[in-house]
Amino acid sequence: MTTIDPNSPVPKYFQLRAILLDLIDGAELPVDAPIPSERELCGRYGLSRMTVRQGVDQLVTEGRLYRVPGKGTFVARPKLEMPLRLVSFTEDMLARGLRPGAVDLSRRTVPADGWLARMFDVAPGTPVHVVERLRTAGGEPMALERAHVLASLAPDLLDRRLADRSLYGVLEAVYGLVFDAGDQTIDAGLADTAEARHLQIAKGSAVLLLRRRSFTNGVCAELGVSTYRADRYQIHTALGNPPSLP
Repeated sequence: MTTIDPNSPVPKYFQLRAILLDLIDGAELPVDAPIPSERELCGRYGLSRMTVRQGVDQLVTEGRLYRVPGKGTFVARPKLEMPLRLVSFTEDMLARGLRPGAVDLSRRTVPADGWLARMFDVAPGTPVHVVERLRTAGGEPMALERAHVLASLAPDLLDRRLADRSLYGVLEAVYGLVFDAGDQTIDAGLADTAEARHLQIAKGSAVLLLRRRSFTNGVCAELGVSTYRADRYQIHTALGNPPSLP
C-alpha cells in the first residue's frame, strides 16, 4: 500500500499505519531513523493532522515508533520474542546473536516466608538464597531478575562470581542442578521508581512481570521473579485446533 484509498472501509489512520509499517519493514526507514513530520504526512497522503496523529500514535503504542520531545518521532528497534520455554537469559541472548550481561545488585539468604514456602513446597523458614541482577543485551538494560534458590541445593552460591554469567550454567556446572521442567506466569505491570531507574525507562512505563519455577527431578530448585521492558519484548506462540474427538 502506497496511497490512501478514500473509498476503503479501512479507516484512513489504519491505512497510514500500514504504509508506515511497509516503510519500516522494507528498511526504507531503518532503526532510529526519523519518520516524516505530521505536516509532510498530511501533504503526502491528503490527510488531516488528527488522522495522521492517530495513525502515528497507534504505532507508538505498539512499540514500532518512539517519540523524542522537541526532536520528532523515530523508528524503534524490533521487539524480542519472550521465550516460552525453559531457557536461561544468557542462552536466549546468545541464540539471537546478542552479548548477554549481568550486573549484580544484591545477594542475601532469607528464611522462606509463606509465599516462598508454597512456591518451593518447603516448610516456612527454610533458607533461600536471593540473587538480584540487572540483565543486559549488548549493553542495553533488558530485565531485572530476582532469582530464589534453595540454599540446601547450592550452599555457597552467594560466594561465587555471578556477574556476566548464566545462573543456570553455574547451578549446573557447580551443583549438578539440571532443570528438566518448569512453569511460567506472565503479567502486565508498570515500572516503579527503582525499576525505571535500572531499566532506563520512564516511571510508569509498561513492563512484563514474569514468574518462573524451574524443577529438577520433580523438586522446585529455583524461582525467578523478573521485570522485563515491554518496549523491548513481545510474546508470541503458535496456535492450533485441538483434534476432533471420535
